[in-house]
Amino acid sequence: MTLFFAAVALLVAGYFTYGAIVDRVFGPDLGRTAPAVAQADGIDFVAMSWPRVFLIQLLNIAGVGPIFGALAGALWGPVAFLWIVFGSILAGGVHDYLSGLLSMRNRGGSISEIVGFYLGPAMKNFARVFSVVLLVLVGTVFVTGPAKLLAGLTPGAVSYNAWLGVVLVYYFLATMLPIDKLIGRLYPVFGLILLVMAVGIAGGLVVEGYALPAFTLENLHPAGLPVWALLFVSIACGAISGFHATQSPLMARCLTTERYGRRVFYGAMIGEGIIALIWAAAGMAFYGGTPGLGDALRAGGPGGAVHTICMALLGPFGGVLAILGVVVCPITSGDTAFRSARLTLADWIRLDQRPIGRRLLIAVPMFAAGAALSQMNFDVVWRYFAWSNQTLAMLVLWTGAVYLVRAGKPHWFASVPAAFMTAVSATYLLQAPEGFNLPAAIAYPAGLAGAAAVSGAFVGIVFRRNAGRAADLAASDA
Repeated sequence: MTLFFAAVALLVAGYFTYGAIVDRVFGPDLGRTAPAVAQADGIDFVAMSWPRVFLIQLLNIAGVGPIFGALAGALWGPVAFLWIVFGSILAGGVHDYLSGLLSMRNRGGSISEIVGFYLGPAMKNFARVFSVVLLVLVGTVFVTGPAKLLAGLTPGAVSYNAWLGVVLVYYFLATMLPIDKLIGRLYPVFGLILLVMAVGIAGGLVVEGYALPAFTLENLHPAGLPVWALLFVSIACGAISGFHATQSPLMARCLTTERYGRRVFYGAMIGEGIIALIWAAAGMAFYGGTPGLGDALRAGGPGGAVHTICMALLGPFGGVLAILGVVVCPITSGDTAFRSARLTLADWIRLDQRPIGRRLLIAVPMFAAGAALSQMNFDVVWRYFAWSNQTLAMLVLWTGAVYLVRAGKPHWFASVPAAFMTAVSATYLLQAPEGFNLPAAIAYPAGLAGAAAVSGAFVGIVFRRNAGRAADLAASDA
């Protein structure tokens, strides 16, 4: 397990080093009045302490992605650890930090409004539709997942449909009530469960003497699927996820100062990366390598693998606590997915959310759509979500890069991962069976060419900006 602990140490070191560099380059404005104070409304703009905001942010972003996605990504072997570690430090943490701080700089605006402000009205409208559809899909899927897991814990006592109703009612309340009344009070309890789950699984692997495969860059996927670009989409949450950009503005409306941006936004991403490392390690070590993990995932899916690992490592009582932790993860992302969708729509149509009737006006149709969608098969839809998730992350990173250029700050820490994620998203869409299903000989160079074209357009923006500044300086000297 030396490899696992080394990876965790790198993540923690990344927070204190690279995270500090990102924070220093961006430059938090300590004198700026935060939206939580300037626009306090007792509903969505509610000032809270940074530890409380951090915990909510962590639980918002840590859905089933860093668990199920990490198990799927572990099929490629130890190379998955590299993506989790360096993806979290160089891409995911930067993405979450920028989406949170730019929201604070723009009156707590939703991510679609921020994208539009820096990339133009066409991209704003695209991001609005894109993010609302994404959020409703996430909220719906995170209704069905927890309901199935809870039904499995109460066989013969409480049915799946009954649990589905309970989860939907909770989501509705969490979407409608002031953020500090339900989410702010329950999340500390949920956080304890999540902590027990993560530490318990990691400790169980060590105590029981499980070993990871020897570190190698070799592709160990049992089916021989290529690392590029499938690994980088399979492990989204836990490395970088566009869904996080829809969640950061929720907490940007509650944080009292930009001083704590790195702790909350960058730090929560590092925390999620550690959760992903735990489950990737558990998948490889518990099943004795990628072939055994592949057999387990084919037989019972990621949910079955989670149940087996929890019960074997922690026993019945600890296993139930760990499984509840896996239930908590999607619930704490599903409720805020619907809440974020409400706020995105409210920002779009400029509808004040203080009167409860106006919240109902958006929430009721949205939940009706979610209830209908929950009856559908989401296997294919979820694969499209994986691609759209990384595409949104790409868009947010380019948004951050444009902001940095406009502000006269170094843009490389946003533009470099943005270019990388552009290549990932383009290649995956061209290569994947649910995409264009093109052979690698075509998909790889076409994906790279697409990333080069977008990067070239960004370089044009930088060049025009610098040329404008030079002209201004020349005029002032004259």
